[in-house]
Amino acid sequence: MIRYSPSESLSPRRAAAPHCRALLLARAALCLTALTTSMPAGAAAERSGWPQTVGEWTVAIGKDGDGCFLSRRYDRLGATTLLLGLDRDGTNHLSVLNANWTIQPRDRQALDFRLSKGRYDRHFVVGIAADGQQGFATSFEWRFPAYFATSAFLHIDRGRIPVERLSLEGSGDAVATLRRCVAALGRTGADATKAAGAGTGIPRDPFAESVSKPRRARR
Repeated sequence: MIRYSPSESLSPRRAAAPHCRALLLARAALCLTALTTSMPAGAAAERSGWPQTVGEWTVAIGKDGDGCFLSRRYDRLGATTLLLGLDRDGTNHLSVLNANWTIQPRDRQALDFRLSKGRYDRHFVVGIAADGQQGFATSFEWRFPAYFATSAFLHIDRGRIPVERLSLEGSGDAVATLRRCVAALGRTGADATKAAGAGTGIPRDPFAESVSKPRRARR
């Protein structure tokens, strides 16, 4: 079994960074809000085909329109809800909630995540609450959605205490649909600006300090 490396910015050693906690809370809140909030009437035409149901999974556009997420609710005590979000810039965020859990919003924990072929040990998570459920949010390296798609299960532990045992059956098709959803949103503003200026030789910001100084004329 492979031991995946935790995301550097979210490792337990750097769990105290307030900007990391704020980012996770914001992204998780947007996904959770989108579960019960429809897109605005003026949403772009290319978004009209969402949400979509893929087996036991639902794929939808995030409320901020900057990414998509897939979700699944498990029929058990507390009705565990799993959400995996993917943004246009490639970042991901995972949330798991249950009505019986007592983890408090903004609490920091280090949990073990085990997939079919690998695991993340002592991975940083932050507590969240939404729609009568409490749980946690976290983020992984950019390869995580691919690992998620090829796994049959996701086991989560708090040391020797089991937290959840979740089936990921059908996750391959769900993640493929998730990627199509993100692609339908188009490029990010920075990518679009870069593409628009491609071939002109003109930098995005010609006054930025990072822009190289003009080359000296050859003699």
